[in-house]
Amino acid sequence: MAAFAIRGKNIEITPALREYVEKRVGKVTKYFEKIGEISVLLTVNKERQIVEVTVPVQGGFILRGEESTTDMYTSIDLVIEKLERQIHKQKTKLARRIRGGFKPEAVEPSAEHPDDAEDYPVVKTKRFTVKPMDVQEAIMQMNLLNHDFFVFRDASTEDICVVYRRADGAYGLLESGA
Repeated sequence: MAAFAIRGKNIEITPALREYVEKRVGKVTKYFEKIGEISVLLTVNKERQIVEVTVPVQGGFILRGEESTTDMYTSIDLVIEKLERQIHKQKTKLARRIRGGFKPEAVEPSAEHPDDAEDYPVVKTKRFTVKPMDVQEAIMQMNLLNHDFFVFRDASTEDICVVYRRADGAYGLLESGA
């Protein structure tokens, strides 16, 4: 059985809710032999019931899904459907990259995605200099360029980082490292 980290924001995680999350979210574990700790965040924001699920699988891949409805149980069901669609859509690519860890027999071939064997087409490539700066300067640069993300080199650590604008209007930071 997979390990779960279930957290609630503006909601109490009752034993019944925890059991439902583990039962429903646990379904995605059947597709993989090795899986990390599954992170689930349940949030109540006014009338919205939001579920965010992050599933680390072998090979360094991460499945992530988020759904929001007026009912927490419906949100949980919908996020599982979304994750399973991701798995079905990407099964061939995942199987190629995760040698032996992916169980393709657990996933039926999808008629709606006949191009699963094709790689992602890259339609444009850009080269740019990654300048050293701090996070606040990177956010300012991103906003000046009117972009949703900005790649920079952290002046103090020399790591490559990305700042990005989240859907809620706040900012996020991705840091590279070991």
